[in-house]
Amino acid sequence: MTIRPAEPADVPTLVRFVHELAAYEREPESCLLTDVLLHDALFAPAPAVFATVAELDGAPAGAAIWFRTYSTWTGVHGIHLEDLYVDPAHRRHGVARALLADLARTCLDRGWARLEWAVLDWNTPALDFYATLASEPLDGWTTHRVDGEALVGLAEQAARD
Repeated sequence: MTIRPAEPADVPTLVRFVHELAAYEREPESCLLTDVLLHDALFAPAPAVFATVAELDGAPAGAAIWFRTYSTWTGVHGIHLEDLYVDPAHRRHGVARALLADLARTCLDRGWARLEWAVLDWNTPALDFYATLASEPLDGWTTHRVDGEALVGLAEQAARD
């Protein structure tokens, strides 16, 4: 297995993986990602999003899409894993573990303190897998989101103030 940074030629595969993940997460209509959007995000002059690709026998088997975070409590950066996906044909071959181990190595090599991600509470296979990594769920925290019309409304409040 090879774990490597994504290259421009990987973009169509990464977009397909993200759309397949969105379908699995029961929200295919919410996934608006295109090749152009992902390419521009990953390969901008100063990218804020990164991707790692796992290959088995020279073929893409899975990917991790992530971004850098910052903790005021630790005073250093970390990684937020946005998407972890393994192609169904390549599951149960250690691909997800290898991708997460690579991200952990990235954190340590760069002096970063955390590797974090979110998982849907009904995704039992993922929860069971993550438990084998000694990861800890963060009880007491609730994720909040403002998007769509609520985002516009909140922004309009700033414009009025």
